[in-house]
Amino acid sequence: MIPLVVSDFGEEQIIKKIGGNEEVKHHLENLGFTVGGTVTIVNSLNGNVIVKVKDSRIALNEDLARRIMV
Repeated sequence: MIPLVVSDFGEEQIIKKIGGNEEVKHHLENLGFTVGGTVTIVNSLNGNVIVKVKDSRIALNEDLARRIMV
């Protein structure tokens, strides 16, 4: 497992674990990040990423992207 922020650009990844406290986990779940779901990095700049998850594009800062393990 590796953090989402260091995964390959443009390649679909399967979410294996979501870290952080319950508030962070709940926030990411509300955005569509669930264990077993897929996520693709669309663009990256200074550690911040734009990802495609469930037919939506979402911007995440580096801290949140490091909590998503693929």
